[in-house]
This record gives sequence, structure tokens and C-alpha cells, in this order.
Amino acid sequence: MTLTAVKTKTSCGNFFEDFHVGQVIRHGTPKTINEGDTALYTALYGSRFAVQSGTAFAEEIGYPYYPLDDLLVFHVVFGKTVGDISLNAVANLGYSDCRFLMPVYAGDTLSATSEVIGLKENSNGKTGVVYVRSTGYRHKEPGNPEKVLEYTRWVMVKKRDENAPAPETTLPELPEGVSEDTLGQAVPELSIENWDFDLSGSPFRFDDYEVGEKIDHVDGMTVEEAEHQLATRLYQNTAKVHFNHHSEKNSRFGKRLIYGGHVISLARALSFNGLGNAFHITGINAGRHVAPLFAGDTVYAWSEVLDKKRIEGRSDIAAMRLRLVATKDLTCGDFPYKNEEGKYEDGVILDLDYWVVIPV
Repeated sequence: MTLTAVKTKTSCGNFFEDFHVGQVIRHGTPKTINEGDTALYTALYGSRFAVQSGTAFAEEIGYPYYPLDDLLVFHVVFGKTVGDISLNAVANLGYSDCRFLMPVYAGDTLSATSEVIGLKENSNGKTGVVYVRSTGYRHKEPGNPEKVLEYTRWVMVKKRDENAPAPETTLPELPEGVSEDTLGQAVPELSIENWDFDLSGSPFRFDDYEVGEKIDHVDGMTVEEAEHQLATRLYQNTAKVHFNHHSEKNSRFGKRLIYGGHVISLARALSFNGLGNAFHITGINAGRHVAPLFAGDTVYAWSEVLDKKRIEGRSDIAAMRLRLVATKDLTCGDFPYKNEEGKYEDGVILDLDYWVVIPV
């Protein structure tokens, strides 16, 4: 067997010039999420939301079993896409129109597909931005996959050949936010009279929050090198920028970059202190990774209530739109965000606009 023949059996991932608008990719390696995955996720982030933490609490209010943390579902679906979409990424840039469509439980198997919906080569000719619409499915019955998650993301990807011609620029039209018709879609009818506010860790419900209110989540978590690598492996995310110090020591940062989803999960877990009953992420309107995070940095977070909505036909839950801001090595008592020029302040690393549901 020749060396050339061996090389054709391996994959270096797709580069920018390998994508075309309308391309549909079925991603490999469906994953069954088990109890061990949920325990490891909790160990990594310390999330304390009661509905996702214990079966007794979840069953008491109307779930058949405790559902998986929404972001664990997101990360597993996202991880399926990395080998085809962002193995050669410079950075994941942002998200929009992310909708959680039904609950997922331990024992469910998840798979993913993506459609390329936009392309734009960068002015340096070395990279380009790829826009994809990804869908996560769970497989309960053979031949009948169910949609559990949909989202759009855009990622900066290296070119294989800097002299390759640029594709025609196609920028997708992205909605300003998720449709309010889908809010709470993944939550069954709940018996809120059985919601134990002592056990949930917070006395506050929908009417206790006001639009414009800001909440400093107080606590901070320092990220260790082993933690973010273990987390990314849990999601089967193979992006080089997270794993390969040998290659990344020659990058512009000189070291491995922490997966942006790791930051989201850390900030979400921190948000429990102040939003303990906001138990379910129902949609992500937009998200931006403002600056990189590295091992040794400490993450803090604060939230702002942007909007509140009653959900038609539901008397058990309602929705709140939140801005979740994460920082590194910067406490959030004065709510750092943007300066007078509209630029993010130093230390801000995440700006996430999302909807949660909370008991009425």
C-alpha cells in the first residue's frame, strides 16, 4: 500500500473553498447520551437548576423523568458538526435563531445535519466566513427522527489554498430573534402548584422580575486546561484550536483556545445565583463570542431582563428574554458591557441574548 493511498483514507476536514451554498451535510457518529454524560456535565460546570438535577423534583411537576440540560443537548449536536464544518476554524463567531423543540432524556440518541446558507471570503484572502443552519435529531423509533434543536451559526474557516478564487458572497437573512410562537414548546404542561421553591433554591418567579433589571451573579469560576479539554471531548468536538498545542503554539494566540460553548455553559451555570427558577432555555436569539478565553482565566457573569412574555395557552410558565454577559478576570458589580462608542469593554467575552421559561 502506498503512502498516497493511506492519505486518501483520512480527512483533514473541509476548508473554506470546499463549501458551497445549498450544500447539505449529514454528520457522522450519532451519540446516545447516558447518565454518565449528565454527571460529567454537572461536574464540569456545577449547574444547579432543579428540574435538570433530579428525577423526584421533575416528576413532581409533570416530567416523566428529569430532562437533560439544554446546553448539553446543544453541545452534543454542535460537536457532531465540527468535523465537517469547523475542523479548520479560526474562531466560531456567533449564533442566531436557536430553538429547543422538545425535551431530551438520558438514553436518547442524537444526530445532526447542516445546510450551508452563506459564504463570504475575508479581505485577507486567507480565511472566509461560513454560515450554516444545523438541526439536531433524536432517534426514538427507527426511521422516524424527531427534531429537538435548530440553530444558525457562522464560523471563520481557513482556506486550503490562498490563491483559490473567492466564491460569490452570499449573506443569509437572519431573524432578529426566535419566533415567540415557539417559546416553551419543549416544556410539557406543568403542575406549578407542586413546584417546591425551597428545593428549587430560589423564591423568585415570573412576576418578581422587571424589564431593565440587572443581576450580578456574583460568583466566579476559574477555567483549568484539563476541564475545557475534557468538556470538548465529551461533545466529540475535534476542532484543532481546542486540542492541539503543537499546532496552536504557532497561532496568533500561541496556545489553545477554549471552546466558546464552554464559556456559555459556565455563564449559564453562574446565572443560577439570581435566576434559580429560570430552568429552561427555550431559544437563543443571538450570541457573540466577543473575545477569547484561555486556561487560568476566571469567568464572571451578569444578566439583564430585556423582555417578558406570557405564553399563549399556558398558565404554568412564562418567558423572559435575558442578556447574559460573561467576563474574564473582571467582576460584574458594575455590569461591564459596552462603552460610549458602542464597543465592548475590555474583559467582556460573551454577549448572549436568549429566552428562558420560568414558573408563573
